[in-house]
Amino acid sequence: MIMKVTFFGTTTLLFDDGKDQILFDCHFTRPSLLKYISGRAETNRQLANDMLRIHKVNRLRAIFVSHTHHDHVMDVPFTAIQTGAMVYGSLSAMNVCRGRGVRKEQLHQFRAGETYQINDFRITVIKSLHSKPTILNNDLGEIIEKPLAAGAKLRDYKEGGSYDFYVEHQGKKYLIRPSFNYIEHQLDNYPCDVLFLGVAGLAKADEETERKFFEETVEKTKPSLVIPLHWDNFFSGLDRPILRMPSFVEKTETVFYKLALYCEAHDVNCFLQFPRTSVEI
Repeated sequence: MIMKVTFFGTTTLLFDDGKDQILFDCHFTRPSLLKYISGRAETNRQLANDMLRIHKVNRLRAIFVSHTHHDHVMDVPFTAIQTGAMVYGSLSAMNVCRGRGVRKEQLHQFRAGETYQINDFRITVIKSLHSKPTILNNDLGEIIEKPLAAGAKLRDYKEGGSYDFYVEHQGKKYLIRPSFNYIEHQLDNYPCDVLFLGVAGLAKADEETERKFFEETVEKTKPSLVIPLHWDNFFSGLDRPILRMPSFVEKTETVFYKLALYCEAHDVNCFLQFPRTSVEI
């Protein structure tokens, strides 16, 4: 069976096997950088509904949340309410959903190492490590301890712990690694066919960090295909032309160059998927 994967930017991925759909992270709204720094924002309901309608998200069984910065979790509650999907995530993810009225029957707090069977999907939660702190994000390890009410500041979305997802489906294996970081030996036993690899931070990495990152991700998992994640400007809306990250945050052309050089040298296929597009793999 062919797996259709739709990318909505940042790390939001929709897996669809023709019978069931699983969403990993959920961020359609993408408020501006100015709002992130100083303001508040809620789900753009029209845009979110458009994405659900256009991409026929009508068989959504579950949403898995990698961590709880706004660009990963912001639209999870709205989407869960609209679709009835279960939400799997950390305590912080549960509190984002509780603060916006998701029914408790739809919430499941996971732990690293747990595996969930959802029809033909087998999904394992792997403890991960967020990329290093930046001027825009210095709350690593902080937990959202209470329900996060509507109207919260965007900077109230604390990281809450980070996770990867290992997806097995009818003999094929996919690994979703949202952040540019690694835990030594964490992926030793997770070979995959396709690796969705977070690359935000690669441009500024020194040679040793870059080498170790690729060693602990691509070399350990041995995929035949790598698809980069977290390279696009998530402060620019999905209803606009796709932009790279602002240059003061990341030099995206350098990210792609480093990734291409590595894949070329190691005979690994690499594919750049644009937001709002689907591929069958």
